[in-house]
Amino acid sequence: MSEENCTHDCSSCGADCPSRTAGPADLRVSVNGKSTVKHVYGIVSGKGGVGKSFVTSMLASAMRKQGKSVAVLDADITGPSIPKCFNVHGQALGSEDGILPSETKTGIKIMSINLLLQDEEVPVIWRGPVISGVIKQFWTDVLWGDIDYMFVDMPPGTGDAVLTVFQSLPIDGIIIVTSPQDLVSLIVAKAVNMANSMNIPIVGLVENYSYMECESCGHKQSIFGESHADETAAKFGLKLLAKLPLKSEIASAMDRGAVEELDTEILAEAVSAIS
Repeated sequence: MSEENCTHDCSSCGADCPSRTAGPADLRVSVNGKSTVKHVYGIVSGKGGVGKSFVTSMLASAMRKQGKSVAVLDADITGPSIPKCFNVHGQALGSEDGILPSETKTGIKIMSINLLLQDEEVPVIWRGPVISGVIKQFWTDVLWGDIDYMFVDMPPGTGDAVLTVFQSLPIDGIIIVTSPQDLVSLIVAKAVNMANSMNIPIVGLVENYSYMECESCGHKQSIFGESHADETAAKFGLKLLAKLPLKSEIASAMDRGAVEELDTEILAEAVSAIS
């Protein structure tokens, strides 16, 4: 059909034109011209409060201990936690070439909206398109340098910010973080279905707050309910990467911003899966 006679209704047209044959548009944006990022992994959760930022910072610390150059992009614009996990405060600096990421004690590069605000306690009250624009700028305008592994701390759910990361960044895979509650299967299903619909590989599942272990006798108590991780992973054909304990030393380290001091062996299988 000629262009002048086109009705723009492809469902009723048999013509073999570019509008019908072209594949889905590639919406990915290029990283900063003075940076290279070899691998990008997203850490997602179906709901808040499951320890997604903890898992993100632990994975980053683990890869750093292996001698890799590591970065964390905090895409949770309205609820940023990454700077606190690493005890990094103050405003990030910039140059004529772009924004300079802050660095942790061990040299992990991070960028978060909290590092651009004059007061990190001021709430970010922005609409979706603005949030999406900031996430893209963290990828395009930050001078990351040469990075082996970048971990993207996503906001919970399947909203605009997650969609922006999935469409705009070259995601190698995602790790889904969950907790031992009855609604886990439904929450995980949403994340799995979104990833599958956008052809994003799923590395596996991490269950946080899985149990508390008695320091005296070693008895494990499921204080948040019995774990559903194994059955949930099996249901969706996912690999269960870890069941993380609830420990006072972990909570204390996170409060002090000392995540890099924690033993990362609890995530050894997850690290192995992305190495």
